Amino acid sequence: MTGILGAGMSGLSAAYYALQNSKMAPIVIFEATNRVGGWVRSIELSDGTIFEQGPRTIRPSGASGKNTLELIEQLKLSDKIIPIRNIHPASKNRLIYSDNELHLLPSTFKGIIKKNSLLNRSLLSLVWNDLRAPKVLKDDESTYSFIERRMGQDVADKVISSMVCGIYAGDAHKISIKSLMKPLFDAEQKHGSIIKGIILEQLSKNKNKTTVRKKTETIKNDDTEINKQLDNNSHKSLVKTSQDDFWAMWGIKGGLEELPRSLAKNITERGVNIKMEHKCEKLKFNKNDVELTVNGEVKNYSRIISSLPAKSLANLVREQHPELSNELKDIPTVTVGVVNLQFSESVLPMKAFGVLIPPKEEKPILGVIFDSCAFPQNSKTTVLTVMMGGAWFEKYFGKCSSEEHLLTVAVNQVKEILHIEEDPKAFSVSILKDCIPQHIVGHMQRLTRIQNYISTHKLPLGLCGSSYQGVSLNDVILSAKQAVSDINSHIL
Repeated sequence: MTGILGAGMSGLSAAYYALQNSKMAPIVIFEATNRVGGWVRSIELSDGTIFEQGPRTIRPSGASGKNTLELIEQLKLSDKIIPIRNIHPASKNRLIYSDNELHLLPSTFKGIIKKNSLLNRSLLSLVWNDLRAPKVLKDDESTYSFIERRMGQDVADKVISSMVCGIYAGDAHKISIKSLMKPLFDAEQKHGSIIKGIILEQLSKNKNKTTVRKKTETIKNDDTEINKQLDNNSHKSLVKTSQDDFWAMWGIKGGLEELPRSLAKNITERGVNIKMEHKCEKLKFNKNDVELTVNGEVKNYSRIISSLPAKSLANLVREQHPELSNELKDIPTVTVGVVNLQFSESVLPMKAFGVLIPPKEEKPILGVIFDSCAFPQNSKTTVLTVMMGGAWFEKYFGKCSSEEHLLTVAVNQVKEILHIEEDPKAFSVSILKDCIPQHIVGHMQRLTRIQNYISTHKLPLGLCGSSYQGVSLNDVILSAKQAVSDINSHIL
C-alpha cells in the first residue's frame, strides 16, 4: 500500500508511474486543499480568455522535456497541444528592462557579433572573456559569482540575474550554479573554460554518433527505400514531431491546468484514491511500515512518496528524524505575487515572450509575460502576467500586503515600463506563498546528504517535486518518475 503526499503535478505523476508496478497498489493520495494541480492553475474568463497563475509553457528539449511529451501522448492530450516553433516571436524575442529602456536580447548570429544596447558590447566578447578567465576549482558557487568571473559583471547584473528572476524568482547571488547550469559548471571544472568544455563535449557526442551510424550502415539491406517509406507513413511520436517541427515550447488549449486534471482523471479511473482536504500531520517510520496521521486519524502504509515542499515534510519527520528534518527545512522558498491583466486593445510595444527586470533596477516586479503573444486569444485583446516580489517580496510588499496593493503596483509598473496608457478591463491577483524553492549554493550536496540519510536508515520514503532536482514542470514530473523507480528498487 502506497501513500502519496500532495496532489500537485509531481504527486499525481508519482501515482501515474506507481500504477506500473502492481506491488505498489493500492495507492492513496492525500491533498490538503480542495483541488488538484498545485501551483498549476488556469482561470477562464467569461469571454474565453485564460489567465495562468502558474506556468503556461513547457519546453520539449532534454530528457525531462521528452518524458513530459511521452506523458502527454499517453494521456491522449496530443490534439490539445499548442506548439510554438523556434521562429515564433514568443520564442525569438526576449526583452530586458535596464536603465529605463527595453533591450532586445540577440537571437541571430548577426545579433551575437554586433554590439548590443544592453551590454554595450557584442555577445561574442563573452567568448573571449571566458577563454581568458582562470579555472577555479570549487564544489559549488553562486550563479552570479560564476558568471561574473567568466563573462563579466555586466552579464551577471543584467542578463543572468534577470534569468534567475524568471526561473526561481530568486537572487543570483544565492542560487547554485551547479543546480541551475550544471553543464557550464562541469565544463569549467573539467576543461577550464565554458566554451572549451562545450566544444569538446559536442565533438565527443558527434564522434559517438558517427560510430553508431557506421555500424548501422553495415547492416542495411536492399529494402532500405521500402523501410524509409514505411517510416514516413507510420505514426510519428510527439517527441519526433517536436523535433521535426522545431518546437521551442508548447502549451495546452484551455490552459495548462488541463494536464493535472487529465492526469487525475486517468489515475482515479485506474483505482487511485485521491482524498481532498486531507492534510498529513505526522509521519512515523516503523520497522515494517509507516504510520501516517491525517486529519487526526492514523493509518499504516508500506511506503510513502512525498511531493510536499521540503519545509513541510521537515515538520512531519522532525520528532523521529531531526537530522533529516534540519536538512529539509534548510531548502528555502520565496513568495510570488501574480497579477493577470487583460487589455481591450493591442497595447504591446512588440511581439515577444515578455520582459525581465534585473534586481539592480530596484523595481518591485520581476518581469511581465506577454501571454497573448504566445497564445493569441482574439485579434485585439492583450493578456499579460506580472510576476512580483520573489526573493524581494517582503522588501517591497511587507508580510501582509493586500491584493489591492499588488494590483495597483502591477498596473503602474506595466504602464511605466511598457508605455501603456489604457487601464486593464479585467484582472486577477494571487499571492502564492512559498511557491518556489530556492536551490541555493550547496543544494546538490544537501540532496546527497538527504538521500544518504534515507538510504542508511532504510526509510521507505521517496521524494519528488520542485524542492529537489529542478523547479520546472518537466523537472517535477521526471522527479516523480525517479522517486517511483527508487521505491521500486527497494520493493524488488
